[in-house]
Amino acid sequence: MSEPTTSPTATGATGPGGKPPRTRGGTASRATPTARFTLPLPAFLRRHNLQLWIGAVILGAMVLLLAIGPLFVTDDPNRQDLLNTFAPSSIAHPLGTDQLGRDVLSRFLHGGRVDLIVAVVAVIVPFILGTILGSLAGYFGRWVDIVIMRLADIVSAFPFYVLVIVLVFVMGNGMGSIFVAISAVSWVAYARIVRGEVLVLREQEFISACRASGLSTPRILTRHIIPNTVSQGVIYAMSDIVLNIGVVVTLSYFGMGIVPPTADWGQMMNDGQQYMGTGNYGLILWPGFAVVIVSFALALIGDGLTNTLKPKR
Repeated sequence: MSEPTTSPTATGATGPGGKPPRTRGGTASRATPTARFTLPLPAFLRRHNLQLWIGAVILGAMVLLLAIGPLFVTDDPNRQDLLNTFAPSSIAHPLGTDQLGRDVLSRFLHGGRVDLIVAVVAVIVPFILGTILGSLAGYFGRWVDIVIMRLADIVSAFPFYVLVIVLVFVMGNGMGSIFVAISAVSWVAYARIVRGEVLVLREQEFISACRASGLSTPRILTRHIIPNTVSQGVIYAMSDIVLNIGVVVTLSYFGMGIVPPTADWGQMMNDGQQYMGTGNYGLILWPGFAVVIVSFALALIGDGLTNTLKPKR
């Protein structure tokens, strides 16, 4: 019967002279770990959040385009030329013209300005109002918390879009109505976020030390409570801007937003949908693509801020 063969590694084989085998460096051989591939990135990207940078670059490029574009595209976005309707792309009209002979690129740039300004400005009032009310509700508790949170429950009982549409319908079309409608509804989310943060923060030792040292309540709120809770509201504001862009575009699409003839992405899509069957896709493609790009950039910025501002454990 043949004897079973054994490998040197299994029996602890030795080299010449009964010594274990050695490598060039004089130590026993070991398995070399598999090298991991790492993407080479610039130093400033390795130190910071990549999502935040990508979103900021995309959004910055779009804002720069909308800011300086009208300096080079000097056509009046509302000037009609009924003898030059649905003109193809040319030097005079890079994106062609619409059903009334208006320059599509000019209307795209001016409409984007209007939509972004409305969406960003409409965040400021809900952010401030929600932060203040949420801080008061979380810090004082009791009847203050009950009153503010029950009011928030009443507002939250109605679907967001339905309530905004009703308010705009009652007050009439225009930027002012959109600002008021969004502010009357959007503050609830900020108040709930800040209240939750304040409920945890007010039990911290440094807040107790502030009370013991005799600091007034307004000073504690403005110097210690709000600055330590506002970051979560800033993160939510990025997604809130996306929501506001959707609100403005949707209202204008249904004829309840920006008052014509002011250019607006929603109106452009509304005007262009009835001509898609004739092959004029650009009237709805360009504003729709811009809404998607801006929303994507803001979503990346929101995720990046979440990773950057989250508490370190």
